[in-house]
Amino acid sequence: MATRGEVASVVATAERPAPERLQFGRLAEGLVGVASIAAALVAWEVISKTGLISQTDLPAMSTTFQKLWSFMQTETFWTAFGQTVRGWALGLAVATVLAVPLGIFLGTSDFAARAFRVPIEFLRPIPSAALIPVLFLTLGTTLKSEVFLAAFGAFWPLLIQTMYGVHDVDPLAIDTGRSFGVGRLERLYRITLPVSVPYIATGLRISSTVALILAFTAELFMGVPGLGQKVNEASAYGLNEDLYAYAVATGFLGVGIHIAMGAIERRALRWHPSQRVERA
Repeated sequence: MATRGEVASVVATAERPAPERLQFGRLAEGLVGVASIAAALVAWEVISKTGLISQTDLPAMSTTFQKLWSFMQTETFWTAFGQTVRGWALGLAVATVLAVPLGIFLGTSDFAARAFRVPIEFLRPIPSAALIPVLFLTLGTTLKSEVFLAAFGAFWPLLIQTMYGVHDVDPLAIDTGRSFGVGRLERLYRITLPVSVPYIATGLRISSTVALILAFTAELFMGVPGLGQKVNEASAYGLNEDLYAYAVATGFLGVGIHIAMGAIERRALRWHPSQRVERA
């Protein structure tokens, strides 16, 4: 007769996903993603080439990528690309430095959370683009305006995710640590942060996309140097091929940031149960 431990082991083995099945699932997801992108590009080419939409308004996909490739041979393109990355990175960094400590503080203090609830709920719904006129009058069309706009938009998702992560900590674990004489800082390091880090990582992934959108918005509407400024110039002079090439470059940058942030999250959280299940 099997012992209780043997039965539990058999059940756990049966419930654990097979590595082959997980690998096949990831491969299938990747193939579906590639197929959807290919289908969208083919549809773009067909719509433009058949005249369903004039190539004056929508250059063909092949023409756009040829233009993008020619841009990639120039220093001007990579300078603008680097300026957009700089604005995104600085905005995300400022948001992280401000949102994570504040989110931990508000998550661990009910009094502070109640005190700051009204300002947070007042500021959070404000569209970041609505701040552009104010930035014109205060900071001007400078890198500071781009960083401020990107940081403002990226701050709120990260703050809320951090607060949720801290609230998800089991109160029994906190009480147990307190009863054993564990200090406040040590409880934060050993109990609160391990639970809240996955939430913070998700907030960073979301905020990274928001920061890129708003950095591009600042360049597009405020004339801050970068890919957005190049799109604005191409639009002003009716250079539609250039416009779509710069827009595609920005899209590739967004995809690259998404993939990089996902890889960093998986790497940093390899100790977390969800990541261990994926690699089992």
